[in-house]
Amino acid sequence: MPGRRWKRRRKERGSGWRVRPDRAQTPTTSRTELSMPAPSMPSSVASLRIAVLGAGKIGSALAFHLVRTGGHDVTVVARPGSPRLQQMERDRVIVDVKGERAGVQVASRLDEAVPYDLVIVTLLAHQADALLPALRRSAATGIQFMFNTFDPERLREAIGDERCSFGMPFVQAMLTADGRLDAKVGTGGQRTIMDRQRWVDLFNAAGLPAALEPDMPLWLRCHAPLCVAFESVSIAGERRGSGASWGQALTLARGLRASFALIQALGHEVYPKTKRRLQRSPTWAVAAMLWSLSRVRPFRRLLATGEAECRSLVDAMAAAASLATSPVDVAAVRAMAPKGRTRAASEVVQLR
Repeated sequence: MPGRRWKRRRKERGSGWRVRPDRAQTPTTSRTELSMPAPSMPSSVASLRIAVLGAGKIGSALAFHLVRTGGHDVTVVARPGSPRLQQMERDRVIVDVKGERAGVQVASRLDEAVPYDLVIVTLLAHQADALLPALRRSAATGIQFMFNTFDPERLREAIGDERCSFGMPFVQAMLTADGRLDAKVGTGGQRTIMDRQRWVDLFNAAGLPAALEPDMPLWLRCHAPLCVAFESVSIAGERRGSGASWGQALTLARGLRASFALIQALGHEVYPKTKRRLQRSPTWAVAAMLWSLSRVRPFRRLLATGEAECRSLVDAMAAAASLATSPVDVAAVRAMAPKGRTRAASEVVQLR
């Protein structure tokens, strides 16, 4: 019967992609797919009072999404006397390259009396030291450090465990010459990681893909050497204009191995397993990876602005070697620092 033949043909075709000779491939959706729930995400997050310390590329990107998508009341604290502060005090908005605007409050210092629900610190590790007394006195109920650090426990001790949390923003962001934000979030499936589920939910609801990482302090300590290697090889590549030399990549690979050995000598494991695999890889293979990455222009241009951060992390790792329980090749660790200085190193203070 015609009805049975039609059902049999439909069953043979199945659901999914249907190809017609006169049309481009068109996806079809089954009844089951229509009834499936959307991926889990907080349906709503109450509006919070948030302060973002750092008005550079990372701080601006987070503030932009927390206001525009999340609907939160955000105050951005910029470096006193900086051009970025002057610009934001004039405009009172963060504008992206598409012309979209997010209204924010602007300040040159953190108001310690304001009971912020969350203070997000996006400065560099060595810059945050000067703010620790103010953060300790602050009436804020939550303080989240979101930068690379080799000594996260020191920050937790300064603030207190009940208020302190850590995260790492995986956001590709730049500021144009006129201060407009050019940011990409979730590129390649990347997600910001944090150790408090409440802030994970906050970021996801604000359009900033995030995931929970229960051991952020160890993750940060083990990420610091890799951050140094990526930034240093990018700086070397930018200076040469065509990528780092093999000798530079090899020096960084040796330093990376020595840094992981330092972490173990301090009584920690190398974490997570992706970094353990990197630690076990031959030095030449790690050098080849770094040499190749330095030839990817978007990669090196993005990370070559991190010279100040790179040097700060190298100094922190070298200083920690005095506490190691076994010998550590400190010279190899120090050799990871960029050679010479560039103008970018002084600019990174206001760009982060």
